[in-house]
Amino acid sequence: MGKNVPEEIKEEIRKLVEEINYHNYRYYVLDSPVISDEEYDKLFRKLKELEERYEYILPDSPTQRIGAPPLDKFEKVRHREPMLSLDNAFDYEDLEEFDERIKRFLRTEEPIEYTVEPKYDGLAIEITYEKGLLKVASTRGDGYEGEDVTLNVKTIKSVPLKIDLKNIPEDIDIRGEVYMEIEEFERLNKEREISGEPLFANPRNAAAGSVRQLDSSITAKRKLHFVAYGLGFFKGIQFSKHSEFVDWLKAAKFPTPYTFAVVRGAKEVVEAVRELETKRKEFSFEADGAVIKVNDFELQKILGIKTREPRWAIAYKFPAHQGTTKIVDIRASVGRTGVLTPYAIFEPVKIGGVTVSRSTLHNFDEMERKDIRIGDYVIVERAGDVIPHVVSVIKEKRTGNEKKFSVPKVCPECGSNVIREEGEVAVRCVNINCPAQVIERIIHFASRNALNIEGLGEKNVELFYEKGLLKTLTDLFKLKKEDILKLPRFKDKSASNIIEAIERSKKTTLSRLLFGLGILHVGEYVAKLLAKHFEKVEDLYGVDREKILQIKQIGEKIADSVSDFFGRKENILAIEEMKRMGLIIENPDFEGDKKEKKTPLKGLTFVITGRLPEERSKVEELIETLGGHASSSVSKKTDYLVVGEEPGSKLEKARSLGVKTISYEELKRLIDELSGK
Repeated sequence: MGKNVPEEIKEEIRKLVEEINYHNYRYYVLDSPVISDEEYDKLFRKLKELEERYEYILPDSPTQRIGAPPLDKFEKVRHREPMLSLDNAFDYEDLEEFDERIKRFLRTEEPIEYTVEPKYDGLAIEITYEKGLLKVASTRGDGYEGEDVTLNVKTIKSVPLKIDLKNIPEDIDIRGEVYMEIEEFERLNKEREISGEPLFANPRNAAAGSVRQLDSSITAKRKLHFVAYGLGFFKGIQFSKHSEFVDWLKAAKFPTPYTFAVVRGAKEVVEAVRELETKRKEFSFEADGAVIKVNDFELQKILGIKTREPRWAIAYKFPAHQGTTKIVDIRASVGRTGVLTPYAIFEPVKIGGVTVSRSTLHNFDEMERKDIRIGDYVIVERAGDVIPHVVSVIKEKRTGNEKKFSVPKVCPECGSNVIREEGEVAVRCVNINCPAQVIERIIHFASRNALNIEGLGEKNVELFYEKGLLKTLTDLFKLKKEDILKLPRFKDKSASNIIEAIERSKKTTLSRLLFGLGILHVGEYVAKLLAKHFEKVEDLYGVDREKILQIKQIGEKIADSVSDFFGRKENILAIEEMKRMGLIIENPDFEGDKKEKKTPLKGLTFVITGRLPEERSKVEELIETLGGHASSSVSKKTDYLVVGEEPGSKLEKARSLGVKTISYEELKRLIDELSGK
């Protein structure tokens, strides 16, 4: 401990230690950082400089340990060799200085051989193999002790469960990174957005959150990847160089770094790093830098380690993908399906070489959860080519003048009232002629199972919209051959075919029309149900939800959606306009005036669980033929649960809801009784 250190310096070091430890906890334990990587690196460098200059190091300084303590929810695993962090380089001069330090330490002027590979942004993992079989997988934790995530890591298909070589080591610890590809990260976040779950900040957090699951079946559902790049404890095998070890990994069928270069001297290191940075856009994964290692293992041993990191390796950090800026406004946009999405407008900020001035806020629940307000200073992240998003709010910078953004009551595109169903995340505009969603609605309206207008696929609809021929759904029936002929690619025959297809589509059925209108929650099955109970489309105008709920198979969400759609004047006017232009709606499905057929199971809902003496699909078809409804899930509306051999969880749910259970034989007897046999 240094002597005669000024008190103000001691206090500054103490505050830095406290702040960095807090950010370590947020990043490593909670997977929820509140500052950017660039800001964290600045704090860490400042602390290291003060400690080295004044020789004053506190016992809990983050420079004296590796990472952060492991979570308590997993069993702990002691690493046989510490999993060290790497020192950072932020420009090419830092890399040249690193090479100079290596040569000074080794007392040589000869060029040193290095390896250069991408620095994957994921979760560091160590996997122990005993006699070739995967024994234990653990996280890095604090560098000495990690979390046992063996069951979860075994679900990652790129991780070998067995080393497939003739000569296998007696014991070896393979180190690498579990990561999630950018495309999968976006898909997972969309899925979480729809279900109302908090979104992951970046692919690294998504990977960490997926591995740190007590239920390994959740991990298995996510497309995680593993890349092997490091060697821990080993016995019964020898390697002379890191490149030799990587070749062995490839032979043993381990995934290895996407690019891997062996170079000599600082100049070649810089060239390899520069080339890696240009290739970065090709990567399907997020890489936040390059890792440079002395290739020779004997030289690595001589160089040894400092307190926190090895002397023989360094991580070059690419330009930051995060930045801090201020939200100057929040607005809402309308997507093709009518969903309103809030987005932020920023004071322009450069992130990873690109100027960012706006970002999606995903949905109003997510915005509320993060407590994002107009006037807030926020951390914005741009991972690869992913659309920028707000990671977190810097609440310490609030002045009290920030304003909350209220959920809009009307659509910003067409002025119609919006809906938000109870328990739903999405806020929607359901006006069928809303300009923001008209392309998607027309494509759906013209699709095979709706009005089936041949030749009106996605490309043609987009072209017609772009050229001003289609601005609303009703414009479909106003299209003229001479207008189409003015467009590129269209000749007399192709234009005639589209006009003829539109004319044919004007004679349709009520169920096809209801499906084609794109009413929320109304698929083909529900459209058929509605057509069975309502003779004409006019019968649905202004329909009360209670009347729809009388249809046994329809629940409250569908009833609300249908009632709301046909309660809107603009939607009724659009349908009436289409009728004036020749739309004829027949309804062969309507059962109200048909002679009663033999339907002994009419009004009854059945669910099947377990194995039956004959195929389930045939039993369900029999139920439907006799007027009943075969559902896939148990609810309060279920009349009977048909129980076969080895029933599933539906049986327990039926018992909890008081639903009557019957066997397959009892089902047949019930059919006979109700049929009067």
